[in-house]
Amino acid sequence: MATFIDIDDPADPRLADYVNLRDVNLRKSLEAEHGLFIAEGAKVIRRACGAGYPPRSFLLAPRWIDGLRDLFDGLDVEVFVVSEALAEQVTGFHVHRGALASMCRQARWSAADLMATRRLVVCEDIVDHTNVGAIIRCAAGIGWDGVLLAPRAADPLYRRAIKTSMGTVFQLPWARLENWSRGLDELRDHGFTVAAMALSDESVTLDDLSADLRRNPRKVALLMGTEGAGLSAHWISQADVVVRIPMAGGVDSLNVAAAAAVACHELRETSPTGLSLSQ
Repeated sequence: MATFIDIDDPADPRLADYVNLRDVNLRKSLEAEHGLFIAEGAKVIRRACGAGYPPRSFLLAPRWIDGLRDLFDGLDVEVFVVSEALAEQVTGFHVHRGALASMCRQARWSAADLMATRRLVVCEDIVDHTNVGAIIRCAAGIGWDGVLLAPRAADPLYRRAIKTSMGTVFQLPWARLENWSRGLDELRDHGFTVAAMALSDESVTLDDLSADLRRNPRKVALLMGTEGAGLSAHWISQADVVVRIPMAGGVDSLNVAAAAAVACHELRETSPTGLSLSQ
């Protein structure tokens, strides 16, 4: 049975998992050291638990307890009950969704697992957690098989990435490439056509690549670059094809998450009848 514990001291050491959730550098070291991540909001907590991630503890304002009580059945876990004011003191922000859970991290997939699939988004050094979460959400929703992350890309299990993804980080397979410089060679060795999203004189339009894939179906790895500079020159030079989204109105590009959504939809794998194979 879950143990409910009322806490009224923000310095209580039992709340250590929840300290300063907005301090990215502190959270990186704390979460890596203790093998945890934070799920925020009842819906995300349910999805994390439903995906099989074991909870370490819960931090709840009293009004959220009844709505999550069924999750506690059979769990040997501590539920810290705090006021919303105290939760804000501990976490460093107003927990407007009212519920937090500290969950155990688990390595679910490897890069090798993902390379056995057919449609992958590959993120190079995308450091904004909300963009990583949004890319994972759109890849999951459009039916792609997974997301690969370069070593310096943001953590999909950071609180903001999880929240933006609406918990699809627990659903869609994702993993990190161990070798940034040779990762694209590995993709090609596994039969992928490597398509780099970039503005280039040699680029083809997304429409052209989509038409080519309909004529000659094959595996695709879609490379997305960092928010400012885009993809590195090294990755662009290593790609099989450079592709751009046709733009209008004097706009040269989209936000990386929006661009990923457009490209994932256009390059999704379809059957000869035009229906998505994921449907």
